[in-house]
Amino acid sequence: MNKTELIDHIAKTADISKAASSRALDAVIGAVKSTLKKSGTVTLVGFGTFSVGKRAARTGRNPRTGEAIKIKSAKVPKFKPGKALKDAVN
Repeated sequence: MNKTELIDHIAKTADISKAASSRALDAVIGAVKSTLKKSGTVTLVGFGTFSVGKRAARTGRNPRTGEAIKIKSAKVPKFKPGKALKDAVN
């Protein structure tokens, strides 16, 4: 499912227009992004938790030349599914 299909599904399920559905989805995504940018967490009970993890600096290899390169540390988004989501999939 892509974003357009998700917007269509939200519009049908919630009985709202596609434009309103698109704005609502963009608002949710924007809220998650801004919270994670501040190193916060977003917990949706039954669905899961979005959080920020830290990846340490490390040494990697350039696959083309084989030389060692330094990869700097980074913040990475993480998602941990909730029990209800896990149960729904299985």
